[in-house]
Amino acid sequence: MCVYGSSDPMHYACVPCRVSFKRIVRGDGHRCPNCSRPMVCAGRDFAAPRRRDRKAWSVVGVVLGAGLRYEGFEACGCGREPKFRPRTRAQVRARRIAAARDGVPLAETLGRVEPAEPGRAG
Repeated sequence: MCVYGSSDPMHYACVPCRVSFKRIVRGDGHRCPNCSRPMVCAGRDFAAPRRRDRKAWSVVGVVLGAGLRYEGFEACGCGREPKFRPRTRAQVRARRIAAARDGVPLAETLGRVEPAEPGRAG
C-alpha cells in the first residue's frame, strides 16, 4: 500500500525569499505569500534549510533550477531512500565542472553521488 496518497501535500519553495510550504498539488501552481512569485515544487522529501543559511539556499536554488526535485526512488515516494542531491556549494561546483568536462547536462551530474563516475546516478 502506498504511503503517499494523491491528495497529500508537496513541498513548494521560494528560493529568493528562502521559504517553503507544504501545499496540495494543483494545476495552476502556488504563489509565494511574500513576493507573489510562482513557487517551485521541491518534492515530497524536501527539507528546507534555515532561512538565514544563504549558502544552503543557493544550493537548493541550483538543484531546483536544474529541474530536479527532492524525491525518493519511487515516483510516489514509497521507496523512502531519497536520491542524492548536493548539500554544499563545493559539491555543486564539482558537479558543474564534471558536467562541463563530460559534456552532459547539469541535472544529470547533480543527481550523481560521485561526479567523476558517469552513468552512476544516485
